[in-house]
Amino acid sequence: MPAPAPAAAPPRHGLSFDAIGTRWRIDAAQPLDGVADDVAALVDRYDRTWSRFRPDSLVARMAREGGSHPLPPEGPALLTLLRRLHDATGGAVTPLVGGAMEHHGYDAAYSLTPRPGEPEVPAWDATVAHVGRRIELRRPVLLDVGAAGKGQLVDLVGALLTARGIADHVVDAGGDLRTAGPAPLRVALEQPGDPTRAIGVVELADAAIAASGIDRRAWADRHHVLDGRTGAPTRDVVATWAIAPTAMEADGLATALFFVPPERLERAFACTGVRVFADGRYERSAALPGELFA
Repeated sequence: MPAPAPAAAPPRHGLSFDAIGTRWRIDAAQPLDGVADDVAALVDRYDRTWSRFRPDSLVARMAREGGSHPLPPEGPALLTLLRRLHDATGGAVTPLVGGAMEHHGYDAAYSLTPRPGEPEVPAWDATVAHVGRRIELRRPVLLDVGAAGKGQLVDLVGALLTARGIADHVVDAGGDLRTAGPAPLRVALEQPGDPTRAIGVVELADAAIAASGIDRRAWADRHHVLDGRTGAPTRDVVATWAIAPTAMEADGLATALFFVPPERLERAFACTGVRVFADGRYERSAALPGELFA
């Protein structure tokens, strides 16, 4: 008697869209009918709060006025994480680099034309008086929460799906990915500068991974990963990956890995990571849930 054929895998359901400057993909075990509009509304609300490219955002208002501003529900967690990353990297990771981003040409008009001279990055304690349900600023300042904001939005979209009963899902926003569900997910680590090749693979289960590379947003001799201590683009590390319980943490830690090694971050965060240097060397966490092919 022939062996029975293996049971077919249950169908998956997908939703793709463009938002906040990147391509999104949601993959789920349950149908996604009826959630697209709610996801779009959530993404728009987040963008209207945190975008430094929109004149109607909370971030733009803080840049004009300084002073005291109420934060949305996700605000305290986002800014608290950014402060922890600031402290863990000696100030290299900071949301106060928005003005420096504009100085280098990564501005609302996408001019990509650097200004002469060196930009100033305000010091945290001299600028931010308090973060709670409100943020208290001692002076107007342009924030850039890109070090962890996209990851937080991935988490918020995942929470929306879970609340709708779609518990088994993967949310992927251009390199920031969070998976929820019973089956582990294998994720390739893209070769810096060559998206057709991988330098390794990791396995995720109810966890998140974020990737960052200086080739993703580059112009002239600049890129988007700035050292908050100098206002200049970092040069030694060219790509990073961080794995953490949430996409917000993974996103922020992927930025932090440009400045400090994985083992240093593991002392303060539940994470693992990889970073690749310009000369081809790499550093990885001993507990990384996967392998590198080097």
